[in-house]
Amino acid sequence: MDTCTFLWYLEDSPRLSQKAGEVISGESRLFLSLTTLWEIAIKKTIHKLDLEESTADLIKICEEDGITVLPIESRYFDTIQILPYIHGDTFDRLIMATARENDLTLLTDDKNIQKYNEVKQVW
Repeated sequence: MDTCTFLWYLEDSPRLSQKAGEVISGESRLFLSLTTLWEIAIKKTIHKLDLEESTADLIKICEEDGITVLPIESRYFDTIQILPYIHGDTFDRLIMATARENDLTLLTDDKNIQKYNEVKQVW
């Protein structure tokens, strides 16, 4: 899941597409990049995100819901460099690299991410 998808998942938001909801509620394994938690922490700090849960709370929610939090690995940095520069958001580029390097399908509503053929995605 990218960051918005994860936040919408937490809120049980109707903004999740039907397909994304099916993937989340299905028997698929779910993964979240540590990048998402980093982005949330920064956005909370600069008051761009009003979220009651702490990062520790979010990690606990992931554990309880069977969501595997993937660490940031140095091998993702090479992938970031070969991705076309369509999307300039640092967090999203690292999330895409994480998905690509782990052969995962990214759940995202981000129109810029959806322009990448190099990353499998569903919405």
